[in-house]
Amino acid sequence: MKTTSVKRAGAELVVVSFVVLFQELVLIRWLPAQVRVAAYFQNLILISAFLGLGVGALRARRGSILWLWPLSLTVLVGTALAVSRVAFTANGVTEHLWLLYSDLPAGAPVVEGIRLPILVLFVLAGLTFVPLGQLVAQRLNLFRERSSPLWGYSCDLSGSLLGVVVFSLLSFTGTFPVVWFGVVFAVGGVLLFGNRRLLLAHALVAVGVLAGVHHFEKADRYSPYYALNSEPVPGTPDYVIRTNGSLHQVAVGLKASDPALTEDQDRAREGYPLPFQLLGKPLGKVLVLGAGTGNDVAVLLDQGAQEVHAVEIDPVILQMGRELHPDKPYDDPRVTVFNTDARAYLHDTEERYDLVVFGTLDSMTKLSALSSIRLDNFVYTLEGMEAASRILKPDGGLVLYFWVGKEHIFSNLTALLFAAFGELPKVYQGEWGLFSHVFLAGPAFSHVPDHPARVDLRSVASWLDEAEIPTDDWPYLYLPRRGVDSFYLSLMFAFLAISFLAVAVASREMREGLKTGRGIDGEMFFFGVGFLLLETRFVTAINLAWGATWITSAVVFGAILATILLTTVLMELRPIPWKVASTGLVLSLLLIFFIPVHTLLAESPSIRLALSVLYVGTPIFFAAACFADRFRVRESVDMAFGWNLLGAVAGGLIEFFSMLVGIHAMALVALLAYAAAFFLGPSVEQVLASRSA
Repeated sequence: MKTTSVKRAGAELVVVSFVVLFQELVLIRWLPAQVRVAAYFQNLILISAFLGLGVGALRARRGSILWLWPLSLTVLVGTALAVSRVAFTANGVTEHLWLLYSDLPAGAPVVEGIRLPILVLFVLAGLTFVPLGQLVAQRLNLFRERSSPLWGYSCDLSGSLLGVVVFSLLSFTGTFPVVWFGVVFAVGGVLLFGNRRLLLAHALVAVGVLAGVHHFEKADRYSPYYALNSEPVPGTPDYVIRTNGSLHQVAVGLKASDPALTEDQDRAREGYPLPFQLLGKPLGKVLVLGAGTGNDVAVLLDQGAQEVHAVEIDPVILQMGRELHPDKPYDDPRVTVFNTDARAYLHDTEERYDLVVFGTLDSMTKLSALSSIRLDNFVYTLEGMEAASRILKPDGGLVLYFWVGKEHIFSNLTALLFAAFGELPKVYQGEWGLFSHVFLAGPAFSHVPDHPARVDLRSVASWLDEAEIPTDDWPYLYLPRRGVDSFYLSLMFAFLAISFLAVAVASREMREGLKTGRGIDGEMFFFGVGFLLLETRFVTAINLAWGATWITSAVVFGAILATILLTTVLMELRPIPWKVASTGLVLSLLLIFFIPVHTLLAESPSIRLALSVLYVGTPIFFAAACFADRFRVRESVDMAFGWNLLGAVAGGLIEFFSMLVGIHAMALVALLAYAAAFFLGPSVEQVLASRSA
């Protein structure tokens, strides 16, 4: 009977942990398609998930609230669908956000400010994880009583890893959200088999939610990055491409020999060929970064380019370009297409180009839910521009199209190109519809007038020294300066206030603990802080080394979970001494702090892989070993698990400070968090005495 109970608890842990991770990924993908601003704050969903799980774990010794899970998920979905009909503005936000509500009718309500939808989503998303967190903690307690908490934790990790794998496969195959939510409800329903009434209610709720998600679906297709839809431009062969409901691209017919059918077409045909007309010589081999649906490629072909290499990260946008672009640029034999990340291509290519063209390459989503960095941030850094300059022929040049929404973006881009090329870029400004500025740099454009029309560079010296040059360590092109501004600080304080309130409401013991300081597991809390910062640091580093694609993010996240799982099993079967694990963690964190990420960029893929495994795997291994060593001796594993998850909430908020100190310093912050955990934890003698008891 005892063995059966443990086996059943293990199976339930695998199932509920699968649902937790899968639901988290579903919300990270689906909510931005409904509430535009969520695409820029994907980490809020991750943080809310940790908070909900932590609060649920702290309620492990109270009655089951699993009935709340399908109900809270219904409320979240319904709220998101309702809010998707509202246009929230963001004029007061320092970081420029492209909130273009082109899919809403003219009479849609407009609400100033974006804090409200962010906080509402944070609370409602977190609530959906509370019942699941309670169930996880209850099963971990059962393992503590009848087996080993590490075996229970291993089951938890196994379910999470399976969730990553399954969702990655569904993303790869281009499935729609109705399928994702269907998996969540179907697998989650297994947990309710013991209660027929609750299972029936769950089935009815699932049908309602799935019907709503399907009925209000606005996307034609889903890529690994966006919800996408296309719409023909009336009276033309052109197509508007929307991502998450925002205007992102327009596939425009750009052949000069064709008559312009609209004013927009006329403006685009004036702006796109401008750099190549200024070049004053035939176009040879050209690289286009951020090729999208093919506008840049189409105009290059029309201008007589001999060979064009087109790089685009989103496979579905590429396919839409092949199908919808009126000029069919990707069908031309002169064009070679690469579906990869721009930085990865710049590092790996051995080609040399006459021109490198940066298309209107601006993303509307984050690199990862673990990070405050946007998908395109590592393109617009000093190292990115230097990489582009290295693959130019001696007389080559760089062309950069951009819609400059704020003055500081213009300043940052100009300073960035000045730092990379050693001279000010030539800048043209105009009303070209899809972009407002064209930046020209490199020897190919040395003959272009120093002060092109309509751009005043007379005061360059006054702001050039003040402009913040984005780097791989501080890749924030859209911020005016280093620092966490009042907008982000207000959100952080709001999240903290909600977290403290949720913890206080979770249990009487927690309320007393917050008042007196007793009952707070500081060691587990700081283990959570440190580990979240480590995950963030490594996902960012490996995306930089291997390319910021969804495949890289999925593989890294899965590899981290697999490493923790294997380490946890090892600690159960053949424990590593505490002194070895803690010393190894400190030394490995110091090494990654002093060793820059670019050391991973070996030319040989096998060497780069080996360096990446050592760079990421070593600290993760020792961190997991330290956590397992202390987790296994906890009398109340539910409380320990809860405090660890609340620490992850704090770690997610601390990650915002990378906007001030840079990404590299986050390794040092993680080290300080682990040092705090070591200081607050029991001594080695106390641990040994606890084990012997």
